[in-house]
Amino acid sequence: MHTKCPGFTLLEVMVAMAFIAITLMAILDAQSGSLSRICDSKFQTTAALLAQRKIAEIETENPEDLFSDSGDFGEHFPGYRWQSVIKTPSSDIPENITPHLKQIDLTIFWGENDRYSYRLRAYRFAPES
Repeated sequence: MHTKCPGFTLLEVMVAMAFIAITLMAILDAQSGSLSRICDSKFQTTAALLAQRKIAEIETENPEDLFSDSGDFGEHFPGYRWQSVIKTPSSDIPENITPHLKQIDLTIFWGENDRYSYRLRAYRFAPES
């Protein structure tokens, strides 16, 4: 008399492997998305602090010496660059204020081919002394 051994059929094994593969792919995708969000969050936090630092530096300069410029943040923040554009705003500002008001557009860049950017606009009023 021949008895059957309990076990799994090839079909059952293939279905189980497909289920495991689908589950692992979902976990990998979630992990990858999480790492991407962490990188974005790190950039946004660092860029905001660096922009605040750069605006503070610009505000300490003599208003007549303000000009558009660019640079980096040195070895402490490798890969981070900044660019500032200083101009007189062109909106509905009274003519007697316009010569004393400067618009400062600051952009912080980071990553390969400047993949990430953070923009900040500030205004500086410098009345005649």
